[in-house]
Amino acid sequence: MTKASTLQDSRPVSSSGKVQAVIVNFRTARLTIRCVKSMLEHGVVDPDGVLVVDNCSGDNSIDEVRKALPDIRTVVSDHNGGFGAGVNLGVANTTADYLLILNPDTYFEFNSVAPVVDFMEQSPETALVGLDLVNPDGSRQYSARRFYSVFDVLARRVDWIGAMVPGRTDKHLMKDAWETGKPFDAEWVMGTGFVVRRTAYEQIQGMDESYFLYMEDVDLCARLWRAGHRIKGIPGAKLVHDHQRSSAAGPLTFAGRTHIRSLLLFKSRFAVPLFRPPGVDRISKRTG
Repeated sequence: MTKASTLQDSRPVSSSGKVQAVIVNFRTARLTIRCVKSMLEHGVVDPDGVLVVDNCSGDNSIDEVRKALPDIRTVVSDHNGGFGAGVNLGVANTTADYLLILNPDTYFEFNSVAPVVDFMEQSPETALVGLDLVNPDGSRQYSARRFYSVFDVLARRVDWIGAMVPGRTDKHLMKDAWETGKPFDAEWVMGTGFVVRRTAYEQIQGMDESYFLYMEDVDLCARLWRAGHRIKGIPGAKLVHDHQRSSAAGPLTFAGRTHIRSLLLFKSRFAVPLFRPPGVDRISKRTG
């Protein structure tokens, strides 16, 4: 993987007051604490701009978070409705114009969010920007993608199929767009770390809680495109992600079964052709 460039030298004006961060914790106290501390260290948000949602962890996670971060607001869900439900609960308890949605297994090395908000302020048609996810060694995870065809799913999940069509995988990961170093239209972005405009998020009623886990980010972006908004990827808006690809687990595991169910749910609502990727145009058309 290539090393991602950085925006840290642009020294943007702080936009922390315009942004609130939502982190959904489920038995990941140590990671959540690290993520929040990185935001505070680099001025991504102010302490009162962080909200940790505990998704009914059933352990002492939230107590650990509160002890380590006494100035941070927390909300405890009375049930685990999945990632999307946790995000929606968090958003309902915030008021900022821009929402920074993060997985706990992420952390910042500099304030990459301020230039994203600056860009969105100048680009009102942009509803959501995916951050430039990188591994701890700095290599890029290519977190903006094209919408799936059935073949793309197989190429990503079955190694020998993917090895036969490496160019196809590169197109799915939008590698050429990332390498330009400039903001670009992304068909969808990973829900691991993104900034979304509140008005657009509320317009489409937030995350679809029908998805317990996986594909809720694809669905969110598809509905934003359908509502007339744009999704962007911004190279250099770095967020480190300690990637754990549980969705690639075997089909008989909980993660595998959940991912398959989510794929089938998405396919029931949006175009997923057999071979040719649908693109934004086909995704934006209503079905049924």
